[in-house]
Amino acid sequence: MVEKIIELLEKENFKELKLLLSEANEADIAECLDELDKNKQAVVFRLLKKDEAADIFARMDPDTQENLIETLSDNEIASIVSKMYIDDAVDLIDELPANLVTRVLNNSSETKRKAINEMLKYPEDSAGSIMTTEYSSLEEDTTVEEAFNRIRKRGLTKETIYTIYITDKARYLVGVVSAKDLLLAEPQTKMSEIMEENVISVNTNEDKEEVAKMFDKYDFLAIPVVDSETRLVGIVTIDDAIDVMSEENEEDFEKMAAMAPSEEDYMKESVFSQYRNRIVWLLVLMLSSIVTGKIITSYENAFAAVPILVSFIPMIMDTGGNCGSQASTMVIRALATDEVETRDVLKVWWKEIRIAMLVGGTLAIVNGVRIFLQYHDLSLAIVIGITLFFTAMLAKSLGCLLPILAKSLKLDPAYMASPMITTMVDACSLVIFFNIALLLMNI
Repeated sequence: MVEKIIELLEKENFKELKLLLSEANEADIAECLDELDKNKQAVVFRLLKKDEAADIFARMDPDTQENLIETLSDNEIASIVSKMYIDDAVDLIDELPANLVTRVLNNSSETKRKAINEMLKYPEDSAGSIMTTEYSSLEEDTTVEEAFNRIRKRGLTKETIYTIYITDKARYLVGVVSAKDLLLAEPQTKMSEIMEENVISVNTNEDKEEVAKMFDKYDFLAIPVVDSETRLVGIVTIDDAIDVMSEENEEDFEKMAAMAPSEEDYMKESVFSQYRNRIVWLLVLMLSSIVTGKIITSYENAFAAVPILVSFIPMIMDTGGNCGSQASTMVIRALATDEVETRDVLKVWWKEIRIAMLVGGTLAIVNGVRIFLQYHDLSLAIVIGITLFFTAMLAKSLGCLLPILAKSLKLDPAYMASPMITTMVDACSLVIFFNIALLLMNI
């Protein structure tokens, strides 16, 4: 589609291009605009249908939005902002440089500007920061017939009309009605008669990640947001929850790879910024290897007596690191989905210990047999087998306990992932290896 757009632009065939855009999906158009150069973006954007332009603009990459705001006139900006939902407008403001923020706000209506400023006051990771104030609400004594009339008049400006929230005259949230409930009810039925009174809501200061998890738990399309006095102030919709979950997953992946979370996409972030995000943990992990080096040098006599021991160090360290990584990955995921709580620490440890016994036993037997057949040295086979068994036990224990410990200390468990676990297990596995060798081989 991008190639087709460029071809039509070069031929100045705007009529066919406009037809192409009118038939395309909004998300696809936004993706295409992201791939065009700055000048072409403005030309194509001006060919969009006026009633679709704001939705397409909201789906674009922040860099594309910035380019267009620099190119478009004040009237065009005013038209876009007036049709954008409040939460999308707030996201736009968050991404733009200060000079463009001023321009956008200056071209917004007083009502929308006030709403944007109110939402910007909420903490960055709170439900208030991702909610929209454009929701459908009715009072308890409203009839079904009156409800439909109001929805027809105001529904176009609301982010969703599939869920309608019921409030009293003081805006206290008292119930919820679905579009299905309205369609199946008699015209003169009041909201108080058909509404669900057990409403699940969140506070404006609730962590947005916890809010996103509620969508998965309850299969909601939207969740009402209330203030400290339980007055309805907004809703969080499923599309915003998906964005939050996507952001959190990306952040966790980066932390698990021993990197500071990035603010930009990979291709857009500068080399220096990527360097800065990676170098700190790399230095920490590199310097921690000093401990491993000290352990190895302290057993020089064992090497001198049985030189072949050195050849097994990589295998033992790698096996320990892999075992620990498996355990930490599973536990970090379970913590992220609330399947495991910090109080479950003993249950988790006991489960991993039993897994470690099976894994360690299998590894010990397979390698013991291999080493005996290869070197015809029973004592060496026994040393390696016992070492692998206890290394698996230790690695699995650290892999499950450290993420839970981090969670209990209010730290992100993702930091206790592969690189950190591997570094710690390396040192411990060497201590186990050499002490078993000294004990069983009479070195």
